[in-house]
Amino acid sequence: MSEENECIRLVKLTLAGKHEAYGELYEKTVADVYRTVRFLIRDAADAEDLVQEIYIHAYRSLEKFDTGRAFRPWLMGVSMRQVKSYRRRKLMQFRFKQRIEQMNTGTGMEADFSSHLIHRLANRQLLEQIQHLPYKLQQVVTLHYLNEYTQEEVADILDIPLGTVKSRIHAALTKLRQKQQRLSEIARKVDHANEIG
Repeated sequence: MSEENECIRLVKLTLAGKHEAYGELYEKTVADVYRTVRFLIRDAADAEDLVQEIYIHAYRSLEKFDTGRAFRPWLMGVSMRQVKSYRRRKLMQFRFKQRIEQMNTGTGMEADFSSHLIHRLANRQLLEQIQHLPYKLQQVVTLHYLNEYTQEEVADILDIPLGTVKSRIHAALTKLRQKQQRLSEIARKVDHANEIG
């Protein structure tokens, strides 16, 4: 039995009232969900909390799931919506905190944007460059290249047209190439300066 068919079997068992089946479904899928969430959410504790929220939300939405569709892309869609909601909440909290600080100190913005180390997945430099992309580009790159979803599945997960997925992937790759070229040029200039000196 394929992994996808096994997921559908566990969904049907869960819907039939066999709650331990949802535990098995969680075990089969949590690694992919966590990896994706952790890549998009830099704080490890927040990522873990969000994964739990995703599975609670997915459980509550399971009755709406069409068992004729693939489960993993559906679950990734739930995950992306929860990440988006989390980012919106964080932005609101950040803005509220800024306003309070400005009222208390009477000064402008003073925020600590110290970057957290990202979870080591593969090429750290490339991952760091991806995390500097706009969020919409991060989403498609993460789903397509990190999780190996097809462009059609990415469109389905994010509920956007296939053409939009393709243009975002193209834009992301273009930005990454430009960044790589700039880094290479800087490295060449530094090497050249060292040779002269």
